[in-house]
This record gives sequence, C-alpha cells and structure tokens, in this order.
Amino acid sequence: MNASTILVVDDEPQIRRVMRTTLTGKGYEVHDARSGEEALERLRERHLDLILLDINMPGMGGLAACREIRTVSDAAIIMLTVRDAEEDKIAALDAGADDYVTKPFSMPELLARIRAALRRVPTDLRETVIAGDIEIHAAERRVIVRGQAVRLTPKEFDLLLYLAGTPNVPIPHARLLQAVWGPDYGDQVEYLRTFINQLRKKLEADPAHPRHILTEPWVGYRFQTGFGQ
Repeated sequence: MNASTILVVDDEPQIRRVMRTTLTGKGYEVHDARSGEEALERLRERHLDLILLDINMPGMGGLAACREIRTVSDAAIIMLTVRDAEEDKIAALDAGADDYVTKPFSMPELLARIRAALRRVPTDLRETVIAGDIEIHAAERRVIVRGQAVRLTPKEFDLLLYLAGTPNVPIPHARLLQAVWGPDYGDQVEYLRTFINQLRKKLEADPAHPRHILTEPWVGYRFQTGFGQ
C-alpha cells in the first residue's frame, strides 16, 4: 500500500520542519509550501491526499487558498487556526476544509485528525439515491441538487453517504462519528452538529427547516427520502 502524500503549508520554517520530520517518521510522503500560491503550484506538480493549511499567511491566506484548491482537487484539507472561535471553524468549513485544528496542538492530536481525514467510509452503496431534488451518485462521489452539481468536501460526502446508506432510519451520534471519523470520535456531538449544518446549507432548500437531513432529538440524525413522516 502506497503512503499517503501530505502537503504542509505554513509560512513558518520551523513548523514546516517539525511537521515534515514527524510525518515522514510516521510513513507519510511529505512536501511543503510557504504560501497559498506555492501550495497551488505543488498541487499542479503532484497528486496530494491531504493538505495541512495554515489559515494565517501573508499573500494568499489559508481561506482563499482553500477555496482555490477546492476548485481543482478533492484532497482532504485540515486548516490550522490560531483561534478556537466558532466563526473561524465555520469559515474554514465554508471554504472547503474537511477539518480544523487549533494552534498550539499536540502531534498526537494532529496525527489523529490526519488519520480521520484520510479515512474513507466503507459502504456497499453503489446506486444513485434520489431524495426529492437531491441526487447522490455514490460510485462517482457526485451530488446534484436542483439540477446543479454541488461540491462537497470528502468528509461531507462520507457523512452524507453513510446517512443515505440507511435511509429513513435514525442513526445515533456515536455510530455516525465512529463510522465517518473513527473510533476516537464517538462523543464529539458538537463536532458532528457542525458538519450536519454544513451539509444542510449545501443541500437543503431551507437549511433552517430541513426536509432530508433531519435531527432525531437525543438520538442522532436521519436521512429522509420521502415526506410521509
């Protein structure tokens, strides 16, 4: 099995050095870039599985770089933020990131987030799922909403795919988290709620009153394909 390829994007040389040494030691193939502009150049040069992207950089900042990357790549993106503010996390996810880590962070935490971001949900779902004006093309990892293609991050698609794989049935928070992000994520309900809100914004005609991605109070979430509930 080939090692996953990671690009570290940060304007601080010491951070790039530490991450390159640590990640290489864990078996990843690691490249680095000093700016958003340089990250886009690296992306044109090689296939990348995951990008660690600092949010605060001179020139093209992390959010702008993330949006540009998302127009050409489905690589997993983890944003590195300096503030643990909710608006920063939402801005990162809105830009197309799969996850966010707040500086300073421990390397074990970052390695766990990397494993979670690279994780893909095992599923037997191969056919197209149609729910109202949402079409989920499982094999091609494409989503069409009201006739228009909608770009989901890899993690958003994995979450949607897992929900759609068992339609009209409540799925507990812990099962969703562990299936999509891994065994260490079973109790991070707020984290899951953030990703569900992102999906609703992209897929629902009225995100405040969803018809498909429904909350099951005190239990979890349900993907509704019909409206006879």
